[in-house]
Amino acid sequence: MSRSSGSRRVLAPAAVLVAALGAWQLAASWGVLADALSIEPFLIPSPSEIAEALWADRELLAEDAWVTLREVVLGFGLALVAGLGFATLLHLSDTLRRALYPLLVASQTVPIIVIAPILVVWFGFGIGPKLAIVALICFFPITVNTLDGLRSVDPDLVKLMRTLDATRWRTFTRAEAPSALPYAFSGAKIAIAVAVIGAVFGEWSGSDAGLGHLMLQASAQLETPLLFAAVVVLSAGAVALFGALSLLERRVAWWGIGNDG
Repeated sequence: MSRSSGSRRVLAPAAVLVAALGAWQLAASWGVLADALSIEPFLIPSPSEIAEALWADRELLAEDAWVTLREVVLGFGLALVAGLGFATLLHLSDTLRRALYPLLVASQTVPIIVIAPILVVWFGFGIGPKLAIVALICFFPITVNTLDGLRSVDPDLVKLMRTLDATRWRTFTRAEAPSALPYAFSGAKIAIAVAVIGAVFGEWSGSDAGLGHLMLQASAQLETPLLFAAVVVLSAGAVALFGALSLLERRVAWWGIGNDG
C-alpha cells in the first residue's frame, strides 16, 4: 500500500469525524439538539464537555477501563481457542457438522442480555460471568468464519495431496488451515469489535467496577458528560484492539488481504 493511499485512509475518516464533532458542538451549544428532543440541555453534553470529563476523571476512567479491557481480552481469548477448536471439529466430522451446526445458529437467537443476569446468579459477581458473556458473543463469528475458511480450500489441491499420499493431518495443516486463516482473522476482528458489548452487559448485570458499572453510576446521577466519556474510552479500546488484530493479520495472513486501495 502506498504512502498516499495510507494517508487517504486516515484523513478521510478523520475529516468526517471532525466535521461531525464540530456540528455536534454547535448544535449542543445552541440548544438545537435539546429543543429537537424536548429534553433538558444538560442531558446532551457537547464534545467539549465530554473532553473535560475525560480529563477531569481520567484516573477513574483508566481504572475502570483496565477492568473492562481485562474482561474483553480474556473472554476473547477463551472464545478464540474454543471457536477454532470447534470449527476444526465440525470440519473434520460431517456427522457432527450436520448435528451441531443448526444448533450453533439457533443459539444466536437468544439475546445475550437475557443470559447475562442468569450467569451472574449462577456464578456470582466475580470475573467469571463477564468472561463467559464475552466468550459467548465472540464464539459464533470466530467459529462460523473459520469453518467457512476450512471449507473454502481448492478441491483440486486436496485431491493433489491425496494423490501424493498425504495424511489427513498433513492435508489439514498444509492446505486447509492456511486457507482458513484469513477467514479466522475476519471472524476474530468482528468478535473483538463486539466483545466490549458483552463486557458491558456483564457489568450491568452485576459488578462493582468497569466501564459498564461506571456508565450505570453516571446515568443514575445524571452525569451525562462522564457517561459519554466512558463510551468514548470503550469505543477507543475496541478500535485499538481491532487495529492490533489487523496488524497481526498483515504479518501472519497477508495472502488473504485484498488490495482495496
